Amino acid sequence: MANSIYENYPPQLTPEQQEFLVTATKDWAIQNGLAVRPSPAILPESANPNHVFATNAPVTLFPSPFPRACFKEAEALQTVYNQLYAAITCNEEWLGKVIEDLIDVDDFVANLWKTHLAVKKEGYVQNLSLGLYRSDYMADVTPNQPPSLKQVEFNTISSSFGGLSSLVKSLHTELLTSPPSYPPHPLLQSGTPPDNTAVETLSGGLATAHKAYGPSKSSPELPLCVLFIVQDEERNVFDQLALLRRLTGFHKIPTFRVKSSQILNETSIPTSDSSRPLIYRPPHSPSSAFEVTTVYLRAYYSPDEYKSSRDWEARTHLERSAAIKCPTVLNQLSGCKKIQQVLAEPTGPDHLTSFLNGVDSSIIARLRETFAPQYDLSTNGQGRDLALNAETAMKHVLKPQREGGGNNIYKADIPEYLRRIPESDWKGWVLMELINPAENAENVALRNDGEVLRGNVISELGIYGTILWEDTGKILHNDQGGWLLRTKGKEVNEGGVAAGFSSLDSVLLY
Repeated sequence: MANSIYENYPPQLTPEQQEFLVTATKDWAIQNGLAVRPSPAILPESANPNHVFATNAPVTLFPSPFPRACFKEAEALQTVYNQLYAAITCNEEWLGKVIEDLIDVDDFVANLWKTHLAVKKEGYVQNLSLGLYRSDYMADVTPNQPPSLKQVEFNTISSSFGGLSSLVKSLHTELLTSPPSYPPHPLLQSGTPPDNTAVETLSGGLATAHKAYGPSKSSPELPLCVLFIVQDEERNVFDQLALLRRLTGFHKIPTFRVKSSQILNETSIPTSDSSRPLIYRPPHSPSSAFEVTTVYLRAYYSPDEYKSSRDWEARTHLERSAAIKCPTVLNQLSGCKKIQQVLAEPTGPDHLTSFLNGVDSSIIARLRETFAPQYDLSTNGQGRDLALNAETAMKHVLKPQREGGGNNIYKADIPEYLRRIPESDWKGWVLMELINPAENAENVALRNDGEVLRGNVISELGIYGTILWEDTGKILHNDQGGWLLRTKGKEVNEGGVAAGFSSLDSVLLY
């Protein structure tokens, strides 16, 4: 069924039909903010010196079929996953033991851990943590079996595209309900994409943290705000603005975006105040001062964002403040691929049951079923044999401890890559069995350079969740809602939209 559903989908387009859909999509995207800033590869710096231009985000012209049972299971398990990663973050000893294997081979992980230890030595002053997560999956399609849900990764920092994915749902819904936008096809007449509440869910998590912070800790008291920490050359600004506008408009919370390079210039912590409130002075209004309740990181998830010691100083500055962090350094570390691999180990300690104390065993079993086989590359590990064998390597992907796309090594490239790097560095990588997508899925993508591509594709579903908890493990808020579908060419290994590999999509459940 999973493969046959795609046999004649999407319907073929005449040149006139394709031109209509492309034009309608481009116009709708700009009108509604389904947009990104163009990269220098598309629009040279000389043609856009003031960075004023925007273009449509890469998007599919058709929604993609996705198994209803897998979609519903992903939604049902999200709050359990939220709880799991909050519990891991609270267990510094367990997390540290896993991380210690990476410290001598991964400078980025090592520096994050050093940041935590430095703040711990001084003493943390905020006992609340906020997680805005996205759990990413694929539908595993095996002949003669119903599709099953398999997790690709769990994102604990900068879980993006909630704002734009909600818009793609609206775009496709409008095309589906405004005949004759699409050629006739039974799937296109079977319904519309499910509701996508990603903006409401993610902004609601931030608003909950803002309220939980309590009154100003400054003397005299200051008005309170939320800060988004963003990259200096952020192209995905409209996705972020969707959350910011919801916070300022619906929740009535002052919210500002601060470039990571300006953290130390625009924020401060009074040296005389032991509670360490984080004070923000907007550069456009230097006489104004706000106390920051919540710091939402949409930057600092990649090593190349830490260009000097000043960036690490800025990250430490945020971490030691009284603001609620999303995420804390420990919570960011819990998202390492090594953690996912340890949780998925079929033998040894039952980490899931330990962390999910009080959760029904049947639910834990369902969560465990979402794990794809994963292996470390220790000296005597099974993963080493699978990775170095040319035949078995074809069924696997090699992952480092990174976010953002563009970092993995695939299939035939794995043995050669491992032989090129020091054997002592292998433990910094995780080998994961590839998930089997539908064989003949197709779609048509409109890239943000205007190119239109049709071909075989693979889709990846992300489910958003938010959780607020105390360092004792007590959960104050746990919610899920909203989704992201990213679709890439089947011949393309990587899957990140921001990295340029995928298009935003929406789901038709079957």
